[in-house]
Amino acid sequence: MSNGDVSQGRRRFLIGATSVVGGVGAVGAAVPFVASWNPSAKAEAAGAPVTVNVSKLEPGQQITVEWRGKPVWLIRRTEEMIANLTDMNERVKDPQSEEASQQPEYIRGETRSLKPELAVLVGICTHLGCVPSYRPEVAPEDLGADWLGGMFCPCHGSRYDMAGRVFKSQPAPLNLEVPPYRYDNDSTVTVGLDPEAA
Repeated sequence: MSNGDVSQGRRRFLIGATSVVGGVGAVGAAVPFVASWNPSAKAEAAGAPVTVNVSKLEPGQQITVEWRGKPVWLIRRTEEMIANLTDMNERVKDPQSEEASQQPEYIRGETRSLKPELAVLVGICTHLGCVPSYRPEVAPEDLGADWLGGMFCPCHGSRYDMAGRVFKSQPAPLNLEVPPYRYDNDSTVTVGLDPEAA
């Protein structure tokens, strides 16, 4: 074996080894770079929209999603729940949802929603920030015979109807907040985007 053959073999080995190490280094640098394209947890917490499939949500059911670090309830109201909202007008502080800070400008009236059958509410009491309980049953023993379903805050007793409107004479000063949201289609809702942002 001549000295030239050894040099050629060594050269091929060194070129191959250098190529492999360089390739691994390039992949190692590319992975964090590509991962940086995804929104950070901080950006998501700051308000990245949340898309929810509501097609399997049965009448009377509630689901919770997180948006901006807050629980957002999506409640499929029954026809009875919707009809009871009119009966609640005399018992709530803001029956027509006129307090502008509690919902986007396109949400008004007693249902406080884009479509009457679906309520979208931030599940945080407007008194001291507790999370109310979803109490859809009518006239439960602990809430009284005049209870037509809604949300009850166990911290200080604030009551809200099925549209998130606060009852009169409660510790909570305002209705539950309605976040911006839109329907993408009949079965999908995006929380955090207005309808015009299609």
